[in-house]
Amino acid sequence: MRSYLPKQNSLSFQNSLSFAGADLSVGPGGRITTRAHTRVRPYIFFSVSILLFVLSTNHTSAQKPRIPTGGRVAIVVDERLSALRATPGLAARLEQRLSRGRYVAITGTQKTADGLTFYEVKVSRRRRGWLQAGAVVSAALAADDDRLLRLLRGSDDFDLVARARIFLDTFPRSSLRPAVLQLYAEAAEQAAAKLSRDAGRRLNRNEMAAGGAPEFSYFMNFNELDRYNRQGIKFVFDAAGKRFHYDGAAWREIVRRYPQSAEAVEARKRIETLKVAAGK
Repeated sequence: MRSYLPKQNSLSFQNSLSFAGADLSVGPGGRITTRAHTRVRPYIFFSVSILLFVLSTNHTSAQKPRIPTGGRVAIVVDERLSALRATPGLAARLEQRLSRGRYVAITGTQKTADGLTFYEVKVSRRRRGWLQAGAVVSAALAADDDRLLRLLRGSDDFDLVARARIFLDTFPRSSLRPAVLQLYAEAAEQAAAKLSRDAGRRLNRNEMAAGGAPEFSYFMNFNELDRYNRQGIKFVFDAAGKRFHYDGAAWREIVRRYPQSAEAVEARKRIETLKVAAGK
């Protein structure tokens, strides 16, 4: 049985275009170079400079989320509660709905008459507002790791994966990490089964043959894998069975970092099962 896992190369961004009489090339690391055509007027270089600035800014911002300063850093985990409001209270004017994974800086706290806690938050240099406390977690706030774990246990499918990834990134020293790693790994294995069915249904055999690329490469480029990849989950592909399998990274982390934990017993079993599935 052959399994395929792509080599983990560093990300690169390559593109080129012609603008206002000059050739622009965007190479690895976002480096942008220009080569002017003959008889190019001086004003062209002003236009090109503006475009270079925009391209450089977009490339940089796409790689690293901006974290507001001036308060305790927190991150949105529950979009159902993440309404940014003008004042503390559920009836207050809605300013913006913040997406999961958005960073904010907590600058104040207020309790409302109905018993809810609201955080005054800074979203950007120009945007502030009030956010219900349950929408976010912060490594600076005691017991927020426990609160997020409870939310994870009530979550399903990709919501579980995304929230577990936030936990692992936000609470690197939490004693609850083994439990979260187990939930994360189990969700990844469930996702592998669903992705296998979806890919088998959507990828047309005749179309793949006509395309000329190896069949396994179409599966490993299946677009439903993208959002899991962004959450740190990788899959291997069983070419004979036309199935994806989770690569088991979270199980291995449990065994390596928390060998005496209750979760390590289950992790060792899952690692052996994955080895059999991969034909090792």
